[in-house]
Amino acid sequence: MKETVVKNTYLAVDFGGGSGRVIAGFLVHGKLKMEEIYRFPNRQVRMGKHVYWDFPALFEEMKNGLKEAARRGYSVSGIGIDTWGVDFGLIDKNGNLLGNPVCYRDERTQGMPEKVFRLLEPGEHYRVTGTQVMPINTLFQLYSMKEASDPQLDVADKLLFMPDLFSYFLTGTANTEYTIASTSELLDARCRCWSSDTIRAVGLPEHLFGEIVFPGHVRGCLTEEVARETGLGAVDVIAVGSHDTASAVAAALVTNETVAYLSSGTWSLLGVELDRPVLTEGARMAQFTNEGGVGNRICFLQNITGLWILQRLMSEWKLRGEEQTYDELIPQAEKAVTDAFIPVDDDRFMNPASMEAAILDYCRQQNFRLPQSKAELVKCVLQSLAAKYRQAVDRLNGFLSVPISRLNIIGGGSQNRLLNQLTADALGIPVQAGPVEATAIGNILTQAMAKGELSGMDELRRIVADSFEVQMFYPRS
Repeated sequence: MKETVVKNTYLAVDFGGGSGRVIAGFLVHGKLKMEEIYRFPNRQVRMGKHVYWDFPALFEEMKNGLKEAARRGYSVSGIGIDTWGVDFGLIDKNGNLLGNPVCYRDERTQGMPEKVFRLLEPGEHYRVTGTQVMPINTLFQLYSMKEASDPQLDVADKLLFMPDLFSYFLTGTANTEYTIASTSELLDARCRCWSSDTIRAVGLPEHLFGEIVFPGHVRGCLTEEVARETGLGAVDVIAVGSHDTASAVAAALVTNETVAYLSSGTWSLLGVELDRPVLTEGARMAQFTNEGGVGNRICFLQNITGLWILQRLMSEWKLRGEEQTYDELIPQAEKAVTDAFIPVDDDRFMNPASMEAAILDYCRQQNFRLPQSKAELVKCVLQSLAAKYRQAVDRLNGFLSVPISRLNIIGGGSQNRLLNQLTADALGIPVQAGPVEATAIGNILTQAMAKGELSGMDELRRIVADSFEVQMFYPRS
């Protein structure tokens, strides 16, 4: 089959918090076919006082994936890169990376929102940026560097978010993609441009913030060196929804504003697609954010801690030699009974030394019966997430003329059948689970749209619906 579409192959480079992947995608008779051709680990490295991403290693692994695509005989028409939000690297005037990007889970932003809002009025700030205040946001990362008199800020020529950074070292062209910039809390949500007033108010160098491009823009062509090293030749690097959430939402089966999406992974992002941002005081107080989407849409959503807590539990049990698979634990958790609920977004669950200890300590403080087994701990986490989703949907309905009638869960978390069912029960509406690979799908089809293979978002979503199976979960009485 590959030979029939070899000239229409797109590569999605998808970086997550735990791993990265290179996925090939191509259209056959109106359906999208995909093949994962390379996977590699991504890890956070604690060194000295900070937690970093190993950017050089990730860049090298990405190139290995591109080499594998060439080795398999794909004739590649485009490459699109998506990553998590908010993190960035700084480039000097000679084009060199000044240091490994710091991970958003680093402690340097503790207390920074309080300091920044001595300089900015919170309500007015939200009316400009429309961003949910989270200490991890780029605004607070940069302000922490300013407070620490970090010399990188003095010599930096430009700031590039993670997908922009990968694109820059592939092409030599520096620009900033809109959807990833919208995670920074430094973008004007209405004009979709940098908020100069915000940047000046907090004393950041304005020259760091460069040209903004939108999904579908050709960012540049592989440099001669990269083209030769990978064996791909001259290939366009195309701006997609470079924030992985934006690419995932592009592939969501949302037909109108009464269908909400939940991008489920390490983070849970729950919201709807809108034509324009919601910048009201009510939206600010309800902790909603306005992030950029593909097709000039706004992803009006709430950032919620997702499967991170469960992922940490699984890692701790593995280190203790008590490893169990999800396939083993989820059926056990389905039968387990516990009255314990945790506030998943509480700071104590952000990055504790032991996630299990943090959960048990909270349960003791709240006089819950302590979970007695791994299955009960898993049930506690999943029913807590479902309860949080119910709260988010209730709040979301307050901004819509018609309440949410269906929730489409996309991404890796859509494979968790127990969480899907608990969510349907909590919300009292049907839950549609899938597609699992929404981020890669959105990435690839946005490239195809840029190259003229698709007419627009309506055709993109029709192809998603025709190409991938989904599962329905209905609320139990």
